[in-house]
Amino acid sequence: MQNWESFLPEEVCDRLRKIMDVRYVIDLGIRTESISEDGEVVCTMDAGDKINAMGGAHGGAVFTLADQAFALACNMGSEPMVALCVNMNFLKPGKGHLRAVARKISETRRTSLCEVKVFEDGDLIAVFQGTSYKIRARRSEATS
Repeated sequence: MQNWESFLPEEVCDRLRKIMDVRYVIDLGIRTESISEDGEVVCTMDAGDKINAMGGAHGGAVFTLADQAFALACNMGSEPMVALCVNMNFLKPGKGHLRAVARKISETRRTSLCEVKVFEDGDLIAVFQGTSYKIRARRSEATS
């Protein structure tokens, strides 16, 4: 994994570590593969033991993978953010090694919009869009 701790402030690094260290994420086997300086986050998961009754990766597992990448991507800034609204489109079933690529595509004073694409072997299997909300305003913003 790229050394993201070298270009992010310590407070942000602590927040990202906490997001990665959530028991549910660990139990699902979700790994953070990279966090780049340009804001791209890549998380992976093996879906082989998370198959639904129809033979594809369970939608909840795919959603959690995308949500984890989203959480990391929107929390690379100075203020913590939480999900406000999310939407996911499942395009085709995945069964094996899944890769979620997240990127913040818009940001305002209080919200940001991230897009997460989930791939299996280079094939796009799902698209997730999430709006996040800053939960702690800067003091200068709070007084204006």
